[in-house]
Amino acid sequence: MNAIVSVTSDWAIGNKGGLLVRNRDDMRRFVSLTRGSTVLMGRTTFESLPGGPLKGRRNVVVTHDAAYAQAHEGIECATSLGQACELVGRDEPDKVWLIGGESLYRALLGRCERACVTKNEVLAEADAFFPNLDEDPAWQVESVDGEGVTAEGVPYAFVTYRNLGAS
Repeated sequence: MNAIVSVTSDWAIGNKGGLLVRNRDDMRRFVSLTRGSTVLMGRTTFESLPGGPLKGRRNVVVTHDAAYAQAHEGIECATSLGQACELVGRDEPDKVWLIGGESLYRALLGRCERACVTKNEVLAEADAFFPNLDEDPAWQVESVDGEGVTAEGVPYAFVTYRNLGAS
């Protein structure tokens, strides 16, 4: 499994269920990397998606509500982290993407082989954060795939981290 996330300079990822930085290149990269794969997310992350389930992907949502999938077409639900891992465990590991939110990242990041991080050089009001991989000795920068500036003038870079402890 891999993780994909967009962070600010202090590793913030969201505020009140919304993204912090509008970055078209980041969105294109997200689509390119996750299309044809399984995306694993929490219920709040799913509900923040503007168009419902992500098209061209298997959508697995972790929620405590076992009936949640019946009310939402195009998703599979897991009521525990163990069940979520079982559901995605049938897929090729490189075709499974952990896409949020904060609690799922914290619970499952150690099971990820890579983390594809868009690092936006800006600070913003936030209530959700991603673990700082630069301060975690289990994670190492594998590559910097590109840099740019958003339409709003925010510099960013695509950084891929490798989990040294992943098998």
